[in-house]
Amino acid sequence: MMTNDGLAIGFDEAGTGERAPIVFLHGVGSDKSVWRPQLSHFAGERRAIAFDYPGYGDSDAAPEGTTRDDYAQAIVSGMRELGVGRAHVCGLSLGGVVALAIHHAAPEMCASLILADTFAAHPDGQAIYDRSMVASSDLRVMAEARVDVLLAQPADPAVRTEVVETMARIDPAAYRIGAEAVWLADQRERAEAVRVPTLVICGTEDRVTPPALSTSLARLIPGARYEPIERSGHLPNIEQPEAFNTLVGAFIRGVDSRS
Repeated sequence: MMTNDGLAIGFDEAGTGERAPIVFLHGVGSDKSVWRPQLSHFAGERRAIAFDYPGYGDSDAAPEGTTRDDYAQAIVSGMRELGVGRAHVCGLSLGGVVALAIHHAAPEMCASLILADTFAAHPDGQAIYDRSMVASSDLRVMAEARVDVLLAQPADPAVRTEVVETMARIDPAAYRIGAEAVWLADQRERAEAVRVPTLVICGTEDRVTPPALSTSLARLIPGARYEPIERSGHLPNIEQPEAFNTLVGAFIRGVDSRS
């Protein structure tokens, strides 16, 4: 699919219906494939769409100098191309950063925000970014070194393998752009300006973006609700998909009923 700036952007879609669609945004070490459990689950009640950012998955390479706001504009453009005028926007880690950027750019397109294992500003962001720059020359080696930090232990071997293989497929140049977009973000003012219903989620064993960052984010956003997911690390949508889907589903149905 071509966005309005002539960039091809990858997406997966499932489901139909009159309810507001739900859009899923992946993390820096992932792509749209991480949302398969959610597309399968939510397709029974509404359109569910997972996007790749520029440079990731099936998207064209990201131009030099691409920023988190460029990611947001690409997703907004992709939503419009698919006829989605308003959606529940669910982002994990970098996806949560991009979701806040989407709300800043086009708040009228956000029925709600679901911000998972993310933050407005990471206190160790510069150090994490610096380490990422050193390690990103070989993403398979990086993935093997990082996977047991990303996941709650003991991790499901199938989930562990999926995380490694997905990260290993990422182009290193795209990863470096994504790393800058997420770890150097400071969107505290944007969070304070959110005026749509917001659910903040975090795995209780997340060591990358610990729960304290999510509770701080929830406090910044007027009326936001925080919900922990037990026995999960940084990727609750694949570590505990049933709990994740139940929380998100109940939240967005509640928003739908009030709109």
